[in-house]
Amino acid sequence: MKFKQALQQRVLVADGAMGTLLYGNYGINSAFENLNLTHPATILRVHRSYIRAGADIIQTNTYAANRLKLTRYDLQDQVTTINQAAVKIAATAREHADHPVYILGTIGGLAGDTDATVQRATPATIAANVTEQLTALLATNQLDGILLETYYDLPELLAALKIVKAHTDLPVITNVSMLAPGVLRNGTSFTDAIVQLNAAGADVIGTNCRLGPYYLAQSFENLAIPANVKLAVYPNAGLPGTDQDGAVVYDGEPSYFEEYAERFRQLGLNIIGGCCGTTPLHTSATVRGLSNRSIVAHDQPATKPQPPTLVTTKSQHRFLQKVATQKTALVELDPPRDFDTTKFFRGAERLKAAGVDGITLSDKSLATVRIANTTIAAQLKLNYGITPIVHLTTRDHNLIGLQSEIMGLHSLGIEDILAITGDPAKLGDFPGATSVSDVRSVELMKLIKQFNSGIGPTGKSLKEASDFRVAGAFNPNAYRTSISTKSISRKLSYGCDYIITQPVYDLANVDALADALAANHVNVPVFVGVMPLVSRRNAEFLHHEVHGIRIPEPILTRMAEAEQTGNERAVGIAIAKELIDGICARFNGVHIVTPFNRFKTVIELVDYIQQKNLIKVQ
Repeated sequence: MKFKQALQQRVLVADGAMGTLLYGNYGINSAFENLNLTHPATILRVHRSYIRAGADIIQTNTYAANRLKLTRYDLQDQVTTINQAAVKIAATAREHADHPVYILGTIGGLAGDTDATVQRATPATIAANVTEQLTALLATNQLDGILLETYYDLPELLAALKIVKAHTDLPVITNVSMLAPGVLRNGTSFTDAIVQLNAAGADVIGTNCRLGPYYLAQSFENLAIPANVKLAVYPNAGLPGTDQDGAVVYDGEPSYFEEYAERFRQLGLNIIGGCCGTTPLHTSATVRGLSNRSIVAHDQPATKPQPPTLVTTKSQHRFLQKVATQKTALVELDPPRDFDTTKFFRGAERLKAAGVDGITLSDKSLATVRIANTTIAAQLKLNYGITPIVHLTTRDHNLIGLQSEIMGLHSLGIEDILAITGDPAKLGDFPGATSVSDVRSVELMKLIKQFNSGIGPTGKSLKEASDFRVAGAFNPNAYRTSISTKSISRKLSYGCDYIITQPVYDLANVDALADALAANHVNVPVFVGVMPLVSRRNAEFLHHEVHGIRIPEPILTRMAEAEQTGNERAVGIAIAKELIDGICARFNGVHIVTPFNRFKTVIELVDYIQQKNLIKVQ
């Protein structure tokens, strides 16, 4: 009986995990697909174990056997050999089976479960990888179908499905993967994903990985989909944990799968298998749990579930509106290093009175311990009516912590963030501390902007959309002009709304940046950094010891001469004003970095910038 006919007549049991089984039971932790060449007997043993357990369907050991993923192991030139060896092993495994066994050629998704922060694979990349792997699999003429599994990105799955359908008439099973029950990572409901895949020609549509039976059963309840759609489920053996040696383990008991097998059948599932953490014991439990193999029509709800009403919020971001037409001053402050915040907030009040348009708050610059900038930001906004721009580093927070921080900022009404990597932890007070850096700063930008769509990290509705504006850092002192616009354009592609630069002391760098942006038609608000010098020693330290800052020799000479006359503050302010003049000739935004809490100096510079707007008006 052909596979397509079997799908019409009975519920089929599929096999379970390959990778986690090899990892957990055989102690193998390498490129699992390469074992088709190096340890074919091991792969054959796994297939036969699933068949003996009662599996009607086995899948080839080719989940990551595409050029992109094999490149990690320098196996990119073995794509055809690995895939065809996998099919041969699976075909050998079913030769002496006591029941019909169907072989699916497996093609896994390119985007992983933690790729919410990275760019989607390009159509060309998807096409090249899928076509090459598919061609190798089909050339064996021993497959009964194609399984597209573990796709977190629906557009990628639709693209892969289109390619497969163009190359073969074999049945195609398409499995999305969800981080939360009933919704994909981009916010698309499981129902809508099924409808789209069905319209694109998928023969069976389902889900696999990440979630266990409990949540996947929820996902199949009340689906508003066509009655003729065939469904598949491949749950994990519960949520993963770690043993005392740090190895990943799954505790989901086979008896739990036996309990859920009949429920899946009653929900209208046509294929019931297993994913991470499952073994042949889970497969045999699934077989035992089915009261019979007759297909049950899936439920048709009376009305299609409506998406939750989304509340939209709009912040003013007044400094971004102002910078389009007027000179605009932002001031950076370091939160206090002790519990005495009196001087800090008194200075912030003076800055507000001087007309500063926003205060940026560093996130433990130079990896020094300070009061959390989010706490200070909340007080500035709620108690003093000052617009805070919070620096958020990838250094101190893992992916979970970053998203919690973002949600917390929105709940406080703080919608302006500078996304940065942060200075290495080893530079600071505790050189033994580690930098987390789960993501890069550009990936953090994309993550922040996702919240503006009202969709959380797992794809579920947040019931409210944020209105974040994200700044990107840029150092015009350290980059060649030809690289400058590439770096900024890349940040813009990830959702960056404006740029804040490192302090500059050479106006040639300011002009080079302005010219490069204009030549490449990059139109984005830029706040160019100015940090007034307070002494010769301060200037020498910045020049020689702070990464990314270079001070021209004439300025160093002026500060040295000022030291001799005791006029360092006045000369430092004069230099800062000269820099502001040059910046304002090319840009509207100025970002003043406060040196050593010298509020009086900064206020004088803010007033100097404000006077330029008055002169322009007159």
